Amino acid sequence: MDVMTAGSSVLVLVDYQAKLMPAIHQAATVAARAVLLAKAARLLGVPVIGTQQNPAGLGANVESVSSECERVMAKTHFDACADGLVEALHELAPERGDVVVAGCEAHVCMMQTALGLLRAGKRVWVVENASGSRRPADHAAAMRRLAAAGATVVTHEMVIFEWLHDCRHPKFRDALALVKAAD
Repeated sequence: MDVMTAGSSVLVLVDYQAKLMPAIHQAATVAARAVLLAKAARLLGVPVIGTQQNPAGLGANVESVSSECERVMAKTHFDACADGLVEALHELAPERGDVVVAGCEAHVCMMQTALGLLRAGKRVWVVENASGSRRPADHAAAMRRLAAAGATVVTHEMVIFEWLHDCRHPKFRDALALVKAAD
């Protein structure tokens, strides 16, 4: 089945760290889309987990991202699954098998985490325009590899409107206001 629902999803935001973001191509846009996704997730009852790569060395995630996460995990592996992400997802939302993933760098930590989630049997949706790398070519290569590995590559609006499913959804106007405010 190629449909995600808010009730089956968890959002994972990978390594939007303040020390890393200045090097990311279009960092402000990437971070803003991550925040928009997280706000929509929270509005629609989708749990949000963040990760931070070696926070002792790279520092914390940008506050706008971390403040939207229910939990933020420190990690040292590039693949957050090696540091307990799958277990954290199971603790937070055991019945949810779809993982929407976005993050930095797209071709390193985000990609390796998404591949780990696929290996763990999760359905993975990678948010292309809320993920970033220093170089656009690395970002593009990561999206191609993830799609070939079985992840579904999407945009932030695809995720939000798929979670809503219907314009009669009770939170439709609130979600639409978030999307419009970000334009």
